[in-house]
Amino acid sequence: MAHVLHLPQIDLSALLAESNPQINLGIEAYETSTRNFLKVVSSYKSQTISLIADRRNQQVAEKKKINERVQVIETETNKCKLRELELMDELEREKEERKDAELAVTGFKRQLASLQEKCTEITAEIDQYQTIVANLQREKDKERSTLNAYALRANPDLAACEKHLSCVFEGIEKDQLLIRFYYLNHLEPDQECSLVLDVSSTVYKVITSSPNIPAMPIFVEMANKTQNIFIFILQVHNAFHTLFQG
Repeated sequence: MAHVLHLPQIDLSALLAESNPQINLGIEAYETSTRNFLKVVSSYKSQTISLIADRRNQQVAEKKKINERVQVIETETNKCKLRELELMDELEREKEERKDAELAVTGFKRQLASLQEKCTEITAEIDQYQTIVANLQREKDKERSTLNAYALRANPDLAACEKHLSCVFEGIEKDQLLIRFYYLNHLEPDQECSLVLDVSSTVYKVITSSPNIPAMPIFVEMANKTQNIFIFILQVHNAFHTLFQG
């Protein structure tokens, strides 16, 4: 509660009647009151300044926090924007890749359809070839049976020819017949004479002859005219024999 200074009542008539009039103005009390007031004002000022400083510091700290938060938010926002751009680019790439993939799938489907069509054609060709092979196999088996029958009939004649002419017939390469003659040189009974005859067609050809017979072209020409292979072999045998007789 504030202290109230009460001034004394002054009787001017009585005061003037005194020989040495004096008035007590209460200077000391006033000064004391003034000092107390100034102390209160100074204390209030200090408290106010301190409070203002504290509030200012709080505001500065709060502002700093807000600025830091704003910077964090701006940084996060920029990151989000960059990520958004990256995602948009990635989305565009995925769209392009998907488009390319769809085009590739379409191309593969066309290729698959073409391959399936070719497979169908090839399967038909295989079936056709299998039919042809089966027919050829039947014909081959028939020819083999015929040849075996001919061989059975020719074997006695062939054996007689080999025995009579001292020769051996041997198949070597395809459609080639090796004929070897023995006992033609009485000085060297083990010496062998031979020739390789091409029988791939009705036109006979002598591929090799050891030793060489000068009249061989004449024998071949006659064999092709007469188609008598046994006469040809006999002529060759006699020609080899003549070479060693001198």
